[in-house]
Amino acid sequence: MLTHKKAVIFDLDGTLVDSMGIWKELDVEYLSKFQIKLPENLQNEIEGMSFHETAAYFKNRFSLADSIEEITKCWNEMAAYKYTHEVPLKKGVLEFLELCKMQKIKIGIASSNSKELVMNVLKAHGIHTYFDAICTSCHGEKGKPSPDVYLKAAKQLQINPADCLVFEDIVPGIQAGKAAGMTVCAVDDVYSSYQKEDKIKLADYFIHNYFEIVA
Repeated sequence: MLTHKKAVIFDLDGTLVDSMGIWKELDVEYLSKFQIKLPENLQNEIEGMSFHETAAYFKNRFSLADSIEEITKCWNEMAAYKYTHEVPLKKGVLEFLELCKMQKIKIGIASSNSKELVMNVLKAHGIHTYFDAICTSCHGEKGKPSPDVYLKAAKQLQINPADCLVFEDIVPGIQAGKAAGMTVCAVDDVYSSYQKEDKIKLADYFIHNYFEIVA
């Protein structure tokens, strides 16, 4: 999988860390402030959206008086504790990061989440120094399946997209990596288990955890 690859680029939620479950909790908590019940299909509708796009979606769908900036600020504050204390790394991540460093492969992140939360979780686990580039689509850029954030990461890493290996856990993310001209490995995650067959079909590789690569 790593043969001839010069860079590895991770999505964050559900790929590098087991964090997908906290977002439903946060959505329930946030909407309850406005006496709004969480719609059953909400998670599917916002999947892959950037932080900014999701805030705009919430504002429009639920007719919120808060500005998009106020909404994202509130989300960052609500999620900070959970990301710092309750979000574990996916199995084998640390060992795989070490392997990449040993092989002199550059490492980046391309996330739809906010830069603040990305840094919180990386520092909480003491792995922020492994990364050569941290890119997010949280300031108005298009979210996934647009390839923008992956192309941005490749540019920061100074690596040709064709020489990059992407790790993703959801279909829009896999589509984004492929649209960027990169090789994509799908990562198993309980919150996207309903997409498993599509993930296997769309991606170049599929793993249950990173020990499968390190072993």
